[in-house]
Amino acid sequence: MTAYPVVLRLSGKRVLVVGGGAVAARKVEGLLASGAAVTVVAPVVVAELRDAAARGEVEIVERSYRPGDLEGAWLVLTATDDDTTQQQVFDDAEAAGIWVNAADDPQRCSFFLPAVHRREPVLVAVSTQGTSPALAAWLRDRVAAVLPERLEELVAALARRRAEVQAQGRSTEDEDWPAVIEAWAADLGRGATSDDTAADEPTVTPPNS
Repeated sequence: MTAYPVVLRLSGKRVLVVGGGAVAARKVEGLLASGAAVTVVAPVVVAELRDAAARGEVEIVERSYRPGDLEGAWLVLTATDDDTTQQQVFDDAEAAGIWVNAADDPQRCSFFLPAVHRREPVLVAVSTQGTSPALAAWLRDRVAAVLPERLEELVAALARRRAEVQAQGRSTEDEDWPAVIEAWAADLGRGATSDDTAADEPTVTPPNS
């Protein structure tokens, strides 16, 4: 079955991480970057997680997982080497209607975490749906290598163009966005600023005209 890709907004959402090792620490780092309120449950935690807790970035509960730990959680990630715990968390989360991801355990996942490259607000995310994280990372790096150098400026210019179209009461579906993007990316490549690009936008004929 084909998975449905989404991008989640986790700011202020409670996320439970079951596990306290190096893998869990990497998951926590990404969650914190997304603004999540992270609780880690594990009998033992690595120094990185203790340091994050000392900075007030995460809550750590030093004991084994209990079903009640899911209360109030919006998302759950597990990263343990205990199959029994992994299965219990998956079963409990599924019963509660909470999405769960188990590190390197695709059979106990209701969603997968892609390999990600961030150039805010652009996210390049590649997933093999849990079959080969190494391949996903390899593909991500190759896509990231060909992104425009001034991508952030291009995004800003396109956002302004989109807002202008909407303010005029026109449908953004009528814009020939590939032509606009190609022209503006070329302008930026020649040293124009994003303000210049927005002011001197190319004349593009809507596809339905």
